[in-house]
Amino acid sequence: MSYDQVLLPSGVASTPAAADAYLTGQQGLPEAEAVAAIAAELNGRNAALPERDAFLADSPVGGKDNGAALYVSSDYDAIGHLRALLFELATPRDYALYDPQLSWLIDPADHIPLTITHGGAGEFPYLTRALVDLWIPALEAPGPYLIAEGEPQHYIQTYRDDANRYTLEYRDGSPTRHFGAHTDDPTLVADLIWDWATGNRTRFDALDWNPVEL
Repeated sequence: MSYDQVLLPSGVASTPAAADAYLTGQQGLPEAEAVAAIAAELNGRNAALPERDAFLADSPVGGKDNGAALYVSSDYDAIGHLRALLFELATPRDYALYDPQLSWLIDPADHIPLTITHGGAGEFPYLTRALVDLWIPALEAPGPYLIAEGEPQHYIQTYRDDANRYTLEYRDGSPTRHFGAHTDDPTLVADLIWDWATGNRTRFDALDWNPVEL
């Protein structure tokens, strides 16, 4: 059983339903130049590996009349590797990533480059307002946490417990500048994570922060 991921141009859809409609409309259209370039790179990297380490479930990819869309799939143990490659190749070309299994549309428009660790889905290279709003209310076991990291020792993270209470912590450069707070409001958590990512601390006084000793 394989796991599907799809690339499509940034800005052509804002919801999974709109992405599905866009992809349907691309069927039968000649392959876009950007898609051909990404597909060639993926095929080359896959072919350079021993067969046991190949990350494409169906290769070669591309070469089909899907317009500006590129469909790729991998075995489950290669999801993260392939996704990282797709971000590497697609983001500079202003392409978004659509995950139809999770109904996640990850569009780089107005993104902030950060290292994002999503407890249920792995690592991502950037954060957007749409993503933080999507992810925070849906955090759940077995990995109900999200970490956003910038410079070394600068990060913000949250954990959602079984009672749907969020622990929110941030570090400003050292263990002595590590603070934590609690809230039951996922919207506030999303707001504060986005504020941290954009360098805006004006709403941080909405919570009672205390030093965290690790």
